[in-house]
Amino acid sequence: MAKAKTIFVCEECGHETSGWLGRCPSCGAWNSFFAQKETAPPKAGERRGSWLSQEGEAGAEVIDLSSVDIQKAPKEPTHIKELDRVLGGGLVQGSLILLGGDPGIGKSTLALSIVGNRKRGEVLYVTGEESAEQVAARSRRLGLQSQSIPLVTTTNLSAIEALLAERRPELVVIDSIQTVYADDVNSAPGSVAQLREAGMGFLRMAKSLGITIILTGHVTKEGAIAGPRVLEHMVDTVLYFEGEKDSPLRILRAVKNRFASTEEIGIFEMTEQGLLSVLEASGLFIDGKPKNVPGSVTTAILEGTRPILLEIQALTVPSNYGTPIRMAQGLDRSRLVMLMAVAEKKTGIDMGALDAYVNVTGGYRVKGTSVDLAVLAALISSVRDKPVKTDIIVVGEVGLTGEIRAISRMVDSLEEAYRTGWTRFVVPAAAKGKLMRFEERSDVQVFYVSELNEAWDLLFQKEAKGD
Repeated sequence: MAKAKTIFVCEECGHETSGWLGRCPSCGAWNSFFAQKETAPPKAGERRGSWLSQEGEAGAEVIDLSSVDIQKAPKEPTHIKELDRVLGGGLVQGSLILLGGDPGIGKSTLALSIVGNRKRGEVLYVTGEESAEQVAARSRRLGLQSQSIPLVTTTNLSAIEALLAERRPELVVIDSIQTVYADDVNSAPGSVAQLREAGMGFLRMAKSLGITIILTGHVTKEGAIAGPRVLEHMVDTVLYFEGEKDSPLRILRAVKNRFASTEEIGIFEMTEQGLLSVLEASGLFIDGKPKNVPGSVTTAILEGTRPILLEIQALTVPSNYGTPIRMAQGLDRSRLVMLMAVAEKKTGIDMGALDAYVNVTGGYRVKGTSVDLAVLAALISSVRDKPVKTDIIVVGEVGLTGEIRAISRMVDSLEEAYRTGWTRFVVPAAAKGKLMRFEERSDVQVFYVSELNEAWDLLFQKEAKGD
């Protein structure tokens, strides 16, 4: 009988090697390798079916793709409006969903709310991190004391599999995936090997039994769920919770969704009664914005179908070190460095002698380039210690040569800003043709700029003149 082969796997990134190493050559982590026995190959004459096959099936079957009867997967609403917005209408039967976020950001609260709001069908809540008393206390806080929610406290994968096969619930929550372990995997819960085995097990159960399974998982300091992106590749949908712990606002993003778009975001407010959906969010992030203060600029972005107004704040001070500091909250730091290089080239200001701090208020994280001009306007405003014109919205992408480029779906963003009371806008000149109807309003002023110097003359002169 052949001896089982032992390999060593990095628990941080999943790198495999035939021998133990002190440092992982892939991710650089120290003392991260653990021993794992490889799965024995099939015996002669033995057939193994796909781990997604129904129980009892084996081997591979060739089918004609054109003969497959496809039906649009029905979506069951969660009755949580912002979550349904992100999911594209609701939960798809037989799907595997991964809900990630920082510890304490509200993953368990949202998962319990999903189970508690279920109108029909059997549910099951599996917890491995908290006791039954802790989960019950949270359900009381959420007002779910009248709901009959089946709860089981276990972390054994085999026990969970047997329970799901017996009860056949329609919706299951696993809180959390890092605590689940398989008996035949020789590593600690939360390791790459255990996560891979548990993820495959839950995916098999979701597809073969038609069960919707929601997995919660914490994120690392690098922002990835459980270190490597093992789980993200397996699941159907990946949701991330974002937000500052000292702020009640929470942003829910879909970074992967096989059943809907990933453009939409959900906005929640954390209260004593749990997470509440925020339906009117256009001016949510500019409440309390100071007036006539250097370094503060308002901009408009579009998240899916939802326009949002944001405040960009910048602070520049003389640098006391050889290498200037570049700090960005809610923005890509590398993008900030590039924009500062463009500003130095076009304005002649020595940005290398200044420390720069840029912040998007409200804990919001901006993706894309639509706020480039607003970021540079806030920086120059801080450097000159001169406020930008009040009651004005600044939008536009900035290129390396200093040109101002148009952004997609700008009209929708400006329409929302106008609806909330804004009437003055600085936009790229390339968008003039698209804004002709918007500009026809008597109380609207649209100023078009094609390069940075035009924008500075407009934003910091005493009286702005129309184009």
